[in-house]
Amino acid sequence: MKIGGLQKITLIDYPQKVACTVFLSGCTFRCSWCYSPELVIPEKIENHPELKKEEVLEFLESRVGKLEGVVICGGEPTINQELPEFIKEIKGKGFLVKLDTNGANPGAIKKLLEKNLVDYIAMDVKAPLEKYNEVTGVEVDKEKIKKSIQIIKDSKIDYEFRTTLVPEIHKKEDIEKIGEMIKGAKKYFLQNFLPKKTINESYLGKEPLSKEEIEDFRKIASSFVEKCEIR
Repeated sequence: MKIGGLQKITLIDYPQKVACTVFLSGCTFRCSWCYSPELVIPEKIENHPELKKEEVLEFLESRVGKLEGVVICGGEPTINQELPEFIKEIKGKGFLVKLDTNGANPGAIKKLLEKNLVDYIAMDVKAPLEKYNEVTGVEVDKEKIKKSIQIIKDSKIDYEFRTTLVPEIHKKEDIEKIGEMIKGAKKYFLQNFLPKKTINESYLGKEPLSKEEIEDFRKIASSFVEKCEIR
């Protein structure tokens, strides 16, 4: 397990909690608009500074009573076999844990939930299922995406789904299809694409969607979920 970064405090990544964020390197997807290529592309991972697990745990020890939670994101955290043990050590210090995932590994998500190792989970829904191969740049098992959505919806913990809206990729009909995929979910967040440090450098010149366009998407999605907000 390679730890590619530590944000020592965040007030926005774990809803209603003061937390820190741990970034794990490695990912199964290659989304063109991803703004963390140093955590995704193997050659960039090799050249990116790495933190030892002991360093992160020592930091957390010094923040007991000051921070409430730890966000674990990537890359894609669930590709790491050492993840459950790492989370156990974090929770052993009294912290809540939020997991950010792309949903490609429902088996790992289910095991973490069964062992009560996750207190909040956020899953990125990249696009309608028929667009997954195109937008992720890899061959995706769509059934696994559907299974992860259902596992999360059926879980007893707090959760959210979210989509990064990218110009020329996401259309109104896509939001309707995503809405059907996650129908009945508690929370769905829409977030705008940021043209910075993307895997595909051609995306650096793309204009993000306007506030009006995103609001139109929000209205469409709102009919499928309990709460849909723009983040």
